[in-house]
Amino acid sequence: MAGSGTDKSKPATDLAGPVVILVEPQLGENIGMCARAMGNFGLKRLRLVKPRDGWPNIAATRASAGADHILNAVELFDSVEAAVADCALLFATTARAHDQAKPVRAPEAAAQEIVAATASGVTAGILFGRERHGLENHEVALANRIVTFPVNPAFASLNLAQAVLLMGYEWFKHATGGALPFDMPERSEPASQHQMQAFFDNLVAELDRVEFLRPPEKRDTMLVNLRNIFTRMDPTKQDIHTLHGAIMAIAEGRKGPAKGGVLDGEQATRLRALLAERAAGAADPDGGSLRGLARLLRRNPTDAERLLWEKLRSDRRFAGNFKRQTPVGRHIPDFVSFTRRLVIELIHPDEGDAVAADRAARKTWLEERDYRVVWVTADEVNADIGAVLGRIEAVLAG
Repeated sequence: MAGSGTDKSKPATDLAGPVVILVEPQLGENIGMCARAMGNFGLKRLRLVKPRDGWPNIAATRASAGADHILNAVELFDSVEAAVADCALLFATTARAHDQAKPVRAPEAAAQEIVAATASGVTAGILFGRERHGLENHEVALANRIVTFPVNPAFASLNLAQAVLLMGYEWFKHATGGALPFDMPERSEPASQHQMQAFFDNLVAELDRVEFLRPPEKRDTMLVNLRNIFTRMDPTKQDIHTLHGAIMAIAEGRKGPAKGGVLDGEQATRLRALLAERAAGAADPDGGSLRGLARLLRRNPTDAERLLWEKLRSDRRFAGNFKRQTPVGRHIPDFVSFTRRLVIELIHPDEGDAVAADRAARKTWLEERDYRVVWVTADEVNADIGAVLGRIEAVLAG
């Protein structure tokens, strides 16, 4: 499976790029990270001049993040002169002025020259110096151009791999015309003026209903500002559909909180009692309404149920042990631990006799199957949740 940005199933970029020459690199890790940077931007040819720790180097392989094809093709040289012998265009990277009469280029300008040279079949190279003190004067003298980076002059030293990466990026950008690997597909065409006007008319109508556009003397200015918010977005047709739906959902919410399936704590308690009485009385005659209301109850727990469930999930004494259930059905309690054989049932105020009798029958049924049953009132949970949790812990401890 492809990792973060790496996908070996895709074809590698095959461009004629410059040779990267590292002069007396000290650490294998730095060589490996340079290879990784080269791989990021399609560079393949790496030459090493007298690496301090020898070659091959396992530390380089570990740090290369899979750029083995570059490390396996490394060329070794005993001198800088030998390493650059075939380069007709050579750039020396340095952060210091070497007082040599050579053209000085920024990375972008150097990359443009390299692209033009390699396109005509010329071998181009980029020299990178030692980690500690860079290139010597006589090594810079071998180059046709100097490359230096626009960096903070008080802190100009770059990590070796960073320098390689900057040059690789500029070269690859010009070699590929700055093409990005992907762009976001446009899934919807731009919204028409007619669609925009219909949306805006609807928005204004809803704002008028809640008297948002006040005072009257500022109404026209507010409308212009509102319209400009949306026109600056350059919305698509899908954007306008989504915005229209959001406005209508907010507007229709005035018809009641249950319209969108959201209940407050008191309403959830009443729904819970209604479902419990119906489940205790008889089967659902039409087979579907009870299940639909049960799903609504699942999304809208009572205040006590929500508080107790949050504590059962977060408290170390109970976390991971309990499951929350929707108490609809003769043998389904509120919370159950199958591994600990413990059931917790919530008792809400003003429950009818049928609900109480059904709960008692459920307790008997569960105890016959070796479950311990704890009854907790909603008032106890809301008043002192710590005491309730202590009682549950005591039952678990036997």
